Amino acid sequence: MREWVALPELGLAGLRAKIDTGASTSSLHATDVEPFERDGEQWVRFTAHLGSVVQLRHRRCEAPLVTMKSIKSSNGHAQVRYVIRTPLALGDRVWEVEFTLACRKAMRYRLLLGSKALIHGQLVVDPSSKYVQEKPAFPVNPLPVTGAA
Repeated sequence: MREWVALPELGLAGLRAKIDTGASTSSLHATDVEPFERDGEQWVRFTAHLGSVVQLRHRRCEAPLVTMKSIKSSNGHAQVRYVIRTPLALGDRVWEVEFTLACRKAMRYRLLLGSKALIHGQLVVDPSSKYVQEKPAFPVNPLPVTGAA
């Protein structure tokens, strides 16, 4: 299943997400991940990638670091990833979702929405449908989204 989503606090809109009931954790395509400290709290700075391989867009983001998590990918390899929590907008609903930051450049979808996010959002999945919801609308942070250089 596929849907349009947004991550309003990160200023990211128009993301195509793969809804994956087989994945426990949600994941966002991110590179240049840098941990840092702000007011005694751990944060992470990263470049979020949107769009497609043909029309790549990216945006520099910052978010509080929730934890580090060991994730076993679909190919069986374990990898330690940074985890952030941010609101996700899907249709007219918004709720907090934890995302691991991972390089998903080889994947068709830059954002994967896993089963934990679906449960917390109280969503029902119809695997025969896609793009059922309208693109979420929200006031976007004025920082620019840039194209590939």
